[in-house]
Amino acid sequence: MEQGRACEDGWPYASEVTPPDVRVPEQARGEHTHSEPPAPRVVQRHSVRGQILDALRAALVGGELAPGEVYSAPALGARFGVSATPVREAMQQLAVEGAVEVVPNRGFRVSERGPRELAELAEVRALIEVPVMLRLARTVPAAGWCALRPLADATVAAAAVGDRAAYAESDRAFHRAVLTLSGNQQLVSVADDLHRRSQWPLVSSPAGRRAELLADASEHTALLDALIARDLAVVQSLVREHFHGADA
Repeated sequence: MEQGRACEDGWPYASEVTPPDVRVPEQARGEHTHSEPPAPRVVQRHSVRGQILDALRAALVGGELAPGEVYSAPALGARFGVSATPVREAMQQLAVEGAVEVVPNRGFRVSERGPRELAELAEVRALIEVPVMLRLARTVPAAGWCALRPLADATVAAAAVGDRAAYAESDRAFHRAVLTLSGNQQLVSVADDLHRRSQWPLVSSPAGRRAELLADASEHTALLDALIARDLAVVQSLVREHFHGADA
């Protein structure tokens, strides 16, 4: 089948969908490093802050940090085995992203997302992403979509075991890779921020979470199938349904 050959042949632009946060080692850039002194302590602290930020994001998405509850930096630091400083820095970033709010002299309160706010976020995401996806459906070669198959499969794998944190990361990676094909990095950045804001905190029963994740993940694979087949009518239906379901 022509569709199968498109996937087997690969795509010369597949490297463009590599997540933008992948960093090239300094040696690969041709920089001389063997005689340089050890990295300054501030870089090491930033690395710890980044790890704590990732851990806190996973805890938020996974429901380990409950909406409405207040958490102190020292208590969270003890939980993660670090000082309060990187936790406080990470929480400040989460406050900028809208996941928590600062409570003076107490710590940080996890934000509570109401149905209206989630619906508004889904509406804004749809306004940004739907037109881009429909344009890409008409312009990207069928073989190009095959590079995204592992990302779609990752969402299914995470959904199957009900891993909300892993699903959140793989879900954003899939959408980010699709939008990266537009060549507009500003759009990718804005859409990714909106996507992250819409993912936490979400409170529902474990059974409900897994069913929702599986339904959402199946839309990713169905969308790829339609894109590879260049079935624009199905693509349009799936894309609109994908975002409509996000605000349900």
